[in-house]
Amino acid sequence: MHLSSDSTPSAARVQQPVWSPLRQPVFRLLWGTWLTANICMWMNDVAAAWLMTSLSSTPVMVALVQAASTLPVFLLGVPSGALADIVDRRRYFIVTQFWVAAVAVALCLTTFLGVQSAPLLLVLTFANGIGLAMRWPVFAALVPTLVPRPELPGALALNAVAMNLSRIIGPIVAGAVIAAGGSGHVFLLNAVLSICVGLLLLTWRYEQKISVLPSERFFGAIWVGLQYVRQSPEIHAVLWRVFTFFTLSIALLALLPLIAKGFPGGDAGTFTLLLAAMGGGAVVAAFMLPRLRQIMTRDTLVAYGTLLHAATTLIVALAPHPWLATLALPVAGMAWISVANSLTVSVQAALPDWVRARGMSIHQMTMMGGSALGAALWGQVATFADVRQALVLAAAAAVVGLLATRRFKLGGLTGEDKTPVRLWQAPEVAIPIEPEQGPVLITVEYRIDPARAVEFAELMRETRRARLRNGALSWELFHDTSEPGVYIEHFTDSSWVEYMRRNQRATAADIALRERRHALHLGEEPPRIRRYIAEPMARG
Repeated sequence: MHLSSDSTPSAARVQQPVWSPLRQPVFRLLWGTWLTANICMWMNDVAAAWLMTSLSSTPVMVALVQAASTLPVFLLGVPSGALADIVDRRRYFIVTQFWVAAVAVALCLTTFLGVQSAPLLLVLTFANGIGLAMRWPVFAALVPTLVPRPELPGALALNAVAMNLSRIIGPIVAGAVIAAGGSGHVFLLNAVLSICVGLLLLTWRYEQKISVLPSERFFGAIWVGLQYVRQSPEIHAVLWRVFTFFTLSIALLALLPLIAKGFPGGDAGTFTLLLAAMGGGAVVAAFMLPRLRQIMTRDTLVAYGTLLHAATTLIVALAPHPWLATLALPVAGMAWISVANSLTVSVQAALPDWVRARGMSIHQMTMMGGSALGAALWGQVATFADVRQALVLAAAAAVVGLLATRRFKLGGLTGEDKTPVRLWQAPEVAIPIEPEQGPVLITVEYRIDPARAVEFAELMRETRRARLRNGALSWELFHDTSEPGVYIEHFTDSSWVEYMRRNQRATAADIALRERRHALHLGEEPPRIRRYIAEPMARG
């Protein structure tokens, strides 16, 4: 699937309404399950934190509930993305849902049976976090396959709507149920909802693309995913913007409980009001994004959104009464979703489908890592100074961060077409080769006009990135010492099956790059390709 680079405003393109993806039955089904799952997540976090206050009087144990919930994202982000790319995504998504349902049942039973303890609650919260960490990359990878290309930004905006609605609905429902019957009843409700969602997912039919090649190996898939991100300047640019924005903007959300408490008469109700105001603004902005994308590029949206978020952070920091903060926070929510959606669309645009879950898991880890680091950083600043000073500094730092990262353009410099191209056919071989036999050495001989050597060298730098991010182990370019116009491109794959798999990952951008290389090659025949496979050494 190819997405435009968005290097210019999209007024020339027809923008779909943000709700248009809901016309797709499968997306509607999964969006509903995603909304329910996020509501359950917030309900579980609120109930677990409240229950911990009765199990332990130590503040650190209460704080560890949040840590236990988010830590799996850092530990399992890339592995879960690798699994989502190499197994049947429908089955994997369903398994993660029933995992979360099983944990909810365990929380419910241990609480009602009176055997719950602080350590056990942390273990079960961590287990629930495992399910969430495993589920997010596969859902992110599924979304682009469920909607037409023009509807993808709207689908991602609707996902953000689901997250922000759940941020409002989850705590409110959990608070009401806790007040009526205690945390155990929240866990019971979570278990019922999670099981119902799992059963609903069983009705979903999904056509998994079948490959004639054996599935990638788990650790190899992790390595290739990391290699793809490492060799993609487009993704580097987006990740820098993601990390910077979330590290600096998280101050407002992280310190919101203390902000609410600091207002005259501030209590839990004040905090809920402020949180709902911010989430409500994000929901409203999601429906404005199609229009904004018609008149602004992603870079412009991120720049204005960052500045607007910094301005509202400053207003909240200086607000003498909660009503002023309540008026400012919806604008902060609008700015936040505009930036977050633009960054997510940019990551999706830079990823072909075969590595999408791995790439999105790295994006998630960057976002969560920036948020965690920022929360700790601004919490320390608030400890040594005060909450208002921390917010003022965070607002100023956001502006500095925007200026420091302005050279990282979203959508990259080339707008590469990531559409899969299935033109490659396995070469004929004259010797028997086992699929796992290797390594495989490939050489390509080019004859280049010496006057165009500089142009060829730049093109081969692009080629190196393309070969390596698609899975090649190593790459070199050799220059013939006796014939100045002769070059040998030399790269290796770990095995014959990995050689075939790398070629099957080709996109339209890879084909266009190949045509550019061939255009520089002299002679009527194309560059000569030779393939060599390691000979098993005789043992004796």
